[in-house]
Amino acid sequence: MEIRKEVSKYPLEKFAAKSAIDYQAGAVVSKTLLNRPFGTITLFAFDEGQGLSEHTAPFDAVVELLEGEADITISGQIFHLVSGEMIIMPAGEPHALQAVKSFKMLLIMIKS
Repeated sequence: MEIRKEVSKYPLEKFAAKSAIDYQAGAVVSKTLLNRPFGTITLFAFDEGQGLSEHTAPFDAVVELLEGEADITISGQIFHLVSGEMIIMPAGEPHALQAVKSFKMLLIMIKS
């Protein structure tokens, strides 16, 4: 019964994640799908050449590329990802993202 109450807060419909966010010229766009005390799910769209500079996060995060190509640097090591690939960014490790080609990604951050 408790689970049903939680689910009922949201429309029960399917959608294509990569179609739920659009690119913006010269920018990084984000859209939060779920924000809970235990974690977040966020969509991002990076225009070609755009990126996020090196930073750290206190929580583990999973990145899945929905389309395009990106270089993701974790603790100084560069990982080239293409559509359909994913990587885990460990908590506390410095990381950065750079769009080789425009790309969309799903970021799942686990806080507990």
